[in-house]
Amino acid sequence: MRFTLRQLSYFVAAGETGSVTRAAERVNISQPSVSAAIAHLETEFGVQLFVRQHAQGLALTPAGKRLLKAAKQSLQSAHDLYSVANESSSAVTGSINVGSFKTFAPLIVPKLWNSFKSRYPDVSVNVSTGSEAEMLSGLRSAQLDIALTYEIHLSDDMLFQPLAQLPTYVLVAADHKLASKDAITLSEIADEPFVLLNLPLSGQYFLSLFERERLKPHIVTEVTDSATLRSYVAAGIGYSLMTARPMNNFAETGMPLAYIPLKGDYEPMVIGLASLKEIKPTSVVTAFQDHCKSLITSGKIPGMQPY
Repeated sequence: MRFTLRQLSYFVAAGETGSVTRAAERVNISQPSVSAAIAHLETEFGVQLFVRQHAQGLALTPAGKRLLKAAKQSLQSAHDLYSVANESSSAVTGSINVGSFKTFAPLIVPKLWNSFKSRYPDVSVNVSTGSEAEMLSGLRSAQLDIALTYEIHLSDDMLFQPLAQLPTYVLVAADHKLASKDAITLSEIADEPFVLLNLPLSGQYFLSLFERERLKPHIVTEVTDSATLRSYVAAGIGYSLMTARPMNNFAETGMPLAYIPLKGDYEPMVIGLASLKEIKPTSVVTAFQDHCKSLITSGKIPGMQPY
């Protein structure tokens, strides 16, 4: 056998993304390395795996589609070898690749990571962050073993283990006229400038709340990270909606904020662990799941204010 599992993983990334550029970003390697791996496999197997389309990127050939399926099975089989080795030992050892939704990663992950490593010092923990869509993509490409994310639009190939419910808050500057209220309805504030946290899936959730009330938010700007959002709101640029509520009520600029519960009968966001159905969890992944269940519960989430 004159090819490596690493080359197979580069090919799988290219086949699933349809792009050398996106494949390189997914596996965190240079584009030439991905291209070289594909060329090597084409030479090794004597078949063309892709049709190069300059406008549309890469398209798998029929042979490429068959090899993609076989390559994913081979990678899973290699992954299972570690599972067998781990399960044969009473100690939890090995590695785990954890994904976390970017808005609550700075709040939850530090304590979760540190306490898990303290309990299982022989485990190598690798954490990456991104949007919900990026978490699901990472699971499908086997770049992630498990992901801490929201239960939003999960497809049939995913398993989801709920951990906690998160209510939605209206976020305003501390000197806003509504900052002292116990709760706020969307109709009370919908006409004011709105700062949208526009991430795939979660942004859709916030907008759906307005649609349900037949309201149209006055979006003054869109951001993709919660730190910028908090700073904009604290400066009075607009209000926003959030589910992740940090322990302190200050933006990164040091300006104060107010988190006010959104009034209304809305389904809360559910935070939990997503994984791919077809992959049997290793002993390390099972240990991590159990650790998360013991640490993350409704009303008590690491790094967030209790509610």
